[in-house]
Amino acid sequence: MQWFVYALSGAVFAALTSILAKIGIGNVNSNLAVAIRTTVALLMAWGIVFATGKHHELAAVDPKNWLFLALSGCATGLSWLFYYRALQLGDASKVMPVDKFSVVIGMFLAFFVLGEAADAKTVAGGLLITMGTLVLVL
Repeated sequence: MQWFVYALSGAVFAALTSILAKIGIGNVNSNLAVAIRTTVALLMAWGIVFATGKHHELAAVDPKNWLFLALSGCATGLSWLFYYRALQLGDASKVMPVDKFSVVIGMFLAFFVLGEAADAKTVAGGLLITMGTLVLVL
């Protein structure tokens, strides 16, 4: 159940991220806005690593982990660049649900790439999210 608390906390901060970004982006170039946000996130993440003494574990990260974490970082960067541009051009109340369609895409990838089980409840939830996204977009 601890995972749920972390996941819900992540959702709350993701929502705040979008609202704060929409307010802050104004007449700032969306790529510049992402760079500013990323710099702050980078400093925060490394600050936490050093504050908790986990920087000593850096040498133990193997090449496969480095590769996939680097690829994940590239995907994150591209996601943020596209998201900020969409947020600059559209209403946050419409952009956010489309962005969160990543949940359904992620579920699909978890089934087919990671081999996770696709039970009826999970598939039904994904279909409901899909329908909700379509309702908001159309």
